[in-house]
Amino acid sequence: MKYKLLAASVLATLSTSAFSATYQLTELGDFEAAKHTYVTDVSENGHVIGVANGLYNLPIDISYIDFTDNSIESAYNNEVRTFELSDKEITFTLNDIENNDAIYTNADAHAFMVRFISGLSGNFEYQKISSLVAVKYSSTSAIEQPLFDIASVDYNGLTRSTSNFYNGVAEDGTTVGWGSAPFEKTTFTPDGETVEETWFTRDFIERGILISEDGVEVPLVPEFNEYGGTSKASDIVATETGYIVVGNVSVGIPTERQTTLTDNCDGLDEPIMACINSFNNNNRNNRGLFNKTAVKWILDSAYNVTSTELLGLALTPKEDEDNNPFISNALAVNKNGIAVGFSNTRYFDRDATILTMPTYFKDGEVVDFINQQDDWQGGKAFAINDNDIVVGYASKGIEGKLRNKLFYHDINTNTTVFPEDYFISSSSYANDINNQGYIVGEGEIGETESTRISEAFIYKIGDDKITNLNSLLPCYDTDGETGFSYKMVEAKSINENNEVFGVATKTVEKRNSLGEVVTDINGNIEYESVAVAVKLSPIANGEVENCKAPDAEFYERSSASFSWFGLLLLPLVGLRRVFRF
Repeated sequence: MKYKLLAASVLATLSTSAFSATYQLTELGDFEAAKHTYVTDVSENGHVIGVANGLYNLPIDISYIDFTDNSIESAYNNEVRTFELSDKEITFTLNDIENNDAIYTNADAHAFMVRFISGLSGNFEYQKISSLVAVKYSSTSAIEQPLFDIASVDYNGLTRSTSNFYNGVAEDGTTVGWGSAPFEKTTFTPDGETVEETWFTRDFIERGILISEDGVEVPLVPEFNEYGGTSKASDIVATETGYIVVGNVSVGIPTERQTTLTDNCDGLDEPIMACINSFNNNNRNNRGLFNKTAVKWILDSAYNVTSTELLGLALTPKEDEDNNPFISNALAVNKNGIAVGFSNTRYFDRDATILTMPTYFKDGEVVDFINQQDDWQGGKAFAINDNDIVVGYASKGIEGKLRNKLFYHDINTNTTVFPEDYFISSSSYANDINNQGYIVGEGEIGETESTRISEAFIYKIGDDKITNLNSLLPCYDTDGETGFSYKMVEAKSINENNEVFGVATKTVEKRNSLGEVVTDINGNIEYESVAVAVKLSPIANGEVENCKAPDAEFYERSSASFSWFGLLLLPLVGLRRVFRF
């Protein structure tokens, strides 16, 4: 949450719970190299960052692949059967890929190899690829920020082997995020063997980074950096003397795990870092290899780290709990230096049961504030405003299934409120809050046979219920006849002008993995729904348009039943949220 005085005219427009203004939607800068774009954070001075997903033309290195190997032959035979089930004839052979450059000219061949390589993400004898990139938005475009990726030695451009999460931006445009090291193709000869093998290894699993507006890069290296260690940077606030950055860092490896690593990751049968990555990926409880704790870095105006404060856990590990790691993470911080996020903690009446609960970190304490005795058993805090009000979600069983529910918590009064959302069994998330108490997020409005559908909301503390942001948008496009082209599915950030930034879906010409427009067997262009980063600006003195008949406002019902046939007509979103870990 960043802060700035609210313009009086906008305050007058949005000060009532009726939301007497409508919103104007503006699509943020396009990133032509990928299918989907998202917003992750916004500063009060207009800096906008995010991520793009679904990169076209992902580079595939086939130089090391044995095309007679059973794994790729089996994958190809399955691909042939898939085409046959669709009454289509496959357009490529493995020989075309190996010898005829098919991955550069045939989208089906390229897509097949992307799926094949991606399906072997845990096998470090195969190339690693990633389709998620960090971007900075301008008024007309989105510019990639590579974080830790580098130019490839095997093909043109970046390696495209890194994870990239771009999370926070300060008032002056200084940004933070985290990513992985690029994978490097190396040769390795197992002990006792004579034939070299190709392996893909990297120097570290994840690392936080700060990047100034003019391009100064400051990696945030953890003090415990065995096997590269880990660190993440989730949010940043500018101060009079520099910056506050929060995230988490590795602080050690559980004793039993270290023993296992020493016994198995000895560099004899596989490269040590390949073994380390496999162990990290295959851990129990999805906690990774390292003990990790929330952290607060203080930096001066020249980007020097002047102090590092470990914020701790909401539990004290016992002596016999030396196999599984424990984790806490700070996801946001306000100008008062209070951080929020999540931590492992104990179930209130079963010490051996470990949960992950929303927490805040203040004055050396880690406070787990959601009442578990009300059946809450998980969650995370995503944001905090400068009035020390925390927002996020918590999880509980509802009608036999675990559902997530948005909340806000006032640290000063120690009160937690779960506002009414779209319906009883809807999962909902509060992503951000400004200093006037306006909260934005998204919640499920219903489901198809296989997908639960979400739409964005805005909520003012003290109101009875959330308001679907789509009800505050125009009913029609500029021609006055065509239905409005965008559907708001996620509200990610809100500033002090009550401008909302998030993700909408729209229908566009379908493109294949090479970025080419797709046509059907008759030559007609096909279409698809994509996610796009957008900004919603309040319109002073606007009027809410009544787009639906009253009995169609199904999201206002509190019933948990949602068998309305109208839900099946709503557009689906393939990629709804960029989760913070």
